[in-house]
Amino acid sequence: MGHEQIMFCQDAHTGLNAIIAVHNTTLGPALGGTRLWNYSSHEDAVTDALRLSRGMTYKSAISGLNLGGGKAVIIGDATKIKSEALWRRYGKFVNNLNGKYITAEDVNTSSADMEYIHMETKFVTGVPEHLGGSGDPSPLTAYGVYVGMKAAAKKVWGNDSLTGRKVMVQGAGHVGQYLIDHLVAEGALVSVTDINNEKLKQVTDKHSSVKVADNATLFDAEMDIYAPCALGATVNSDTIAKLKCPIIAGAANNQLADETIHGDMLVKKGITYVPDFLINAGGVINISVEIEGYNRERATRIVEKIYDRTLENFVFAEQQKVNNQLAAIKMAEKRIKDIAAVKNGI
Repeated sequence: MGHEQIMFCQDAHTGLNAIIAVHNTTLGPALGGTRLWNYSSHEDAVTDALRLSRGMTYKSAISGLNLGGGKAVIIGDATKIKSEALWRRYGKFVNNLNGKYITAEDVNTSSADMEYIHMETKFVTGVPEHLGGSGDPSPLTAYGVYVGMKAAAKKVWGNDSLTGRKVMVQGAGHVGQYLIDHLVAEGALVSVTDINNEKLKQVTDKHSSVKVADNATLFDAEMDIYAPCALGATVNSDTIAKLKCPIIAGAANNQLADETIHGDMLVKKGITYVPDFLINAGGVINISVEIEGYNRERATRIVEKIYDRTLENFVFAEQQKVNNQLAAIKMAEKRIKDIAAVKNGI
């Protein structure tokens, strides 16, 4: 995938077993969160780090940010291994890269964890607001998904209203819950699935109109929009065959199991897909503003541009006669190439 650097971080005392992948720093330092997950194998963790960091390169590039792409994963059970010592030891590893990689929160990590990392390195974002950071980036990630979803509705139905539209949200984590807030406020008919019953209860306690769907029959359900907001690769040969919805627009990274095969399958089936790294860029946009000096209003205005960028992606894909995901990659790679030429004086 063309990575610049991969760093393996291990510490026996704290139980830290981490991988930091730096994909591309042409546009600026590699920014990307740290994911804590109980991977079934070390190889799976490496693959995830490589795919996620590449996605961050494209996410920053297509969003017009002066940042590169990186990502880190820590292998372990989040309910067991978290400790101040682990995060501070990890912070020292991040610091060893001297700013080539800037970390942030991701799956199973929080702004409180970033605070511990911040004790050992300045190359961390998403720290609590009392430390001058922007805190949890999830609200703006969700807002970006919401406006990108509305842009897809504009293309498919001629207007961007989500009122009365059946939206299936897969994943009731922070981003999923904030997305549901927006959808319910607009009058969408929301269903949600998650493997965590406590998260489902949080949603239904807040929104009595939201229905809990069965994970086992998720892809057979009647829906207008499928919003994957959990882990990746849920859009694959099996699920595409079952899906009846005209739109896929969600927050998860690496939603397509195979960008070419499944991107083309969606086109053939007439499903409009909003590329993951385009629609879920709200978090990295929020963090980029934090690096410059945080202003929530400015961050929100930049996130709102996801709407127009999504429509541009649809047009470009049709012009290039490629699926939307490959079109988004082309858009991102063009900006990287153009800025590299400027920097190199070509």
